[in-house]
Amino acid sequence: MASPDGKRLIVFVHGWSVRSTDTYGRLPDRLAREAGDKVDVKHVWLSRYVSFKDEVRVEDLSLAFREALRREIGGEIAKGRRFAAITHSTGGPVVRDWWRRFHGPKSGVVCPMSHLVMLAPANFGSALAQLGKGTVGRLKSWFEGVEPGTGVLDWLELGSPESWALNAAWIESATTVSDDPPVFPFVLAGQTIDRKLYDHVNSYTGEAGSDGVVRVAAANLNAAHVRLVQKGDTLEVAEFHESPRVAMAVLPGRSHSGDDKGIIRSVRKTGAHVTLRAVLKCLAIETVDGYAALCDEFDEGTKKVQEKERVEKVDRILLPDSYYVTDRYCQVIVRLSDERAYALGDFDFLLTAGKKSSPDKLPQGFFVDRQRNRRHKGTLAYYLNHDVLARTPAVRRDGKLLRDPSPGADRLGFRVEPRPEKGFVHYAPAEYSASKEALERFLRPNATLLLDIVMSRIVREGAFTLTRDRKPHDFTDVPPSGQIGG
Repeated sequence: MASPDGKRLIVFVHGWSVRSTDTYGRLPDRLAREAGDKVDVKHVWLSRYVSFKDEVRVEDLSLAFREALRREIGGEIAKGRRFAAITHSTGGPVVRDWWRRFHGPKSGVVCPMSHLVMLAPANFGSALAQLGKGTVGRLKSWFEGVEPGTGVLDWLELGSPESWALNAAWIESATTVSDDPPVFPFVLAGQTIDRKLYDHVNSYTGEAGSDGVVRVAAANLNAAHVRLVQKGDTLEVAEFHESPRVAMAVLPGRSHSGDDKGIIRSVRKTGAHVTLRAVLKCLAIETVDGYAALCDEFDEGTKKVQEKERVEKVDRILLPDSYYVTDRYCQVIVRLSDERAYALGDFDFLLTAGKKSSPDKLPQGFFVDRQRNRRHKGTLAYYLNHDVLARTPAVRRDGKLLRDPSPGADRLGFRVEPRPEKGFVHYAPAEYSASKEALERFLRPNATLLLDIVMSRIVREGAFTLTRDRKPHDFTDVPPSGQIGG
């Protein structure tokens, strides 16, 4: 169902902590002028939503977005008009939550959105979110003068229950581009650090493989979900799901924010701009075949950009030049629970490699970061150097050896040592080791893996007993005995 006159409405949705519509820069004006007959220039809408109040959560914004659409363009939608949403940062998850909540496969309601073009979307969250309201609030690359809201920050924290639910549902869904009418999703991200916005106290603002706020792997919706179930002392794959294919491009020289390199703010009144060019390509897509062709084009473009941006040289006055190596990274979000869905909050999670599953066999430099979600203690987010894991040659520039060659990892696994390990109810350790083939299937560059681990909950005899002895006696120190089955 296309718009009657072939022209789409455009709705811009900003990111977190924004307080002015100037955040969209000149992109709305440029689209109105240069999109030809694809855009209704009278209906380019700039959203304004409140993310800096603590009580506001993403699901509240979804409801408010639905009401704003009904109030402002409901009449046009009723006539069969459809709109394209162009989002920045947290705006991506907000619109995705609205899409699933009110127009998902079980809603029975036709989605009025035809295109979802996400610029630097925090689809799997941001490592910065865990820093807290005060610390994040002073970062130039996120903050624009108002106190940020903790309600939205909770969603953005890596591995939050809300983001896990939204992304797992997406991964396990069918493609939307073959729906009638279709919805075409796009992800446009950058991996350039704007050194002017770099915060020297917090290394996340200069994290390789990110735009200073959002990791490429956390923006990308081409993701996977693996569910492992404990069988004795091993973990076995019970389910594996891959997401529908999404057109995703890493744009050259783009950072999250800023007038010079920001993926959206750097668009000027005139002149060529990589973001504008990419958005116009996205809006031009009308068919499944066209979408598939753009997916291929974006994949090839991303490969070239990441090869070109592998080494960044920064000239320093009166000091030796600095070199920054940007590999391709992957993100693994691990969630531990037992078969009754209780979260495991006390455990050791040890990464291993090699045939003997030893931490000593892990390739040097593969590990970048780990975070535990503050609200769901059984969730860990790992950020790993995919190129190091995959075995890469030495990195050289200007005759300098910047990094030794990586030996890679033929096998990669982990061992879970949960607690309590004894008592009336406890858990037993288990391990998993992936072959090279499984590793390549599960861990992909620029992507996130949701890893569900289900541990066996062991209940012992003595937790509940019956007796015919009517004589009173104290059973406080009765020890646990045999394991109770099923």
